[in-house]
Amino acid sequence: MHELHLAGELVEQARREGEVEAVEVEVGELALLTAEELREALARLVSWKARLVEKRARVKCGCGFEGRPKITAREHDLVLFECPACGKVPAVLEGDSIILKSVVLKAGK
Repeated sequence: MHELHLAGELVEQARREGEVEAVEVEVGELALLTAEELREALARLVSWKARLVEKRARVKCGCGFEGRPKITAREHDLVLFECPACGKVPAVLEGDSIILKSVVLKAGK
């Protein structure tokens, strides 16, 4: 399960900070996992509180369009998108990553 692998990487990254109580994770709109899929995977691995913030994607196309892409398909581990102006595949500027934004440690740790 790809989602458990990605969640496991986040868990390991957070644990490097100390004894974790909660995390905040930014989940890009074009990331391979949705926020809900990541939430479920984290819940299978740890009992921490997890705040997942969804980040809208921003793309830039050769036609001059810059903004939010049109998502044409989303399946497990796959997101297809295009420029809403011309239909070509634009370059992603932001919103395609999963980023550990902050870690809250247990009090006194």
